[in-house]
Amino acid sequence: MSWAQSLIKLSTYEVEVLQKRLAEIAERRMGAEMKLALLEAEGEAEAMRAREDAEAGWYQVGFWEGLRARKAMVQVDIDRIALEEAGARDALALAFEEQKKYEQVAENIRLAQRKEAARLETAALDELGLRRAAGGSR
Repeated sequence: MSWAQSLIKLSTYEVEVLQKRLAEIAERRMGAEMKLALLEAEGEAEAMRAREDAEAGWYQVGFWEGLRARKAMVQVDIDRIALEEAGARDALALAFEEQKKYEQVAENIRLAQRKEAARLETAALDELGLRRAAGGSR
């Protein structure tokens, strides 16, 4: 295996690792967004209960403060994960660029080898033709 093929294999592995990492980050972000949606649904359910039961209204202020704090924590988590996801996307884009560069180098090497082989074959055929021509004129 040539060094170019080794570089391509390594860069392909790096791309796969970064894709898995990005998928894990996206899954964590979706989980955090789901948690935020559940907290909002919990708040709506508590508001409905407070409208139906006058005594539940006494506890509503504390509930809303706690809910706001929990939602803020989840939102901070979502924002942090979004930054991490952006970084992972950038790293993946760079890895793809590197992989394409290595593939281009390998393709150029392959074309140069093919061109050199064709040149050598042409030179061998020219020499064979010259020998036959020299041998046939005697």
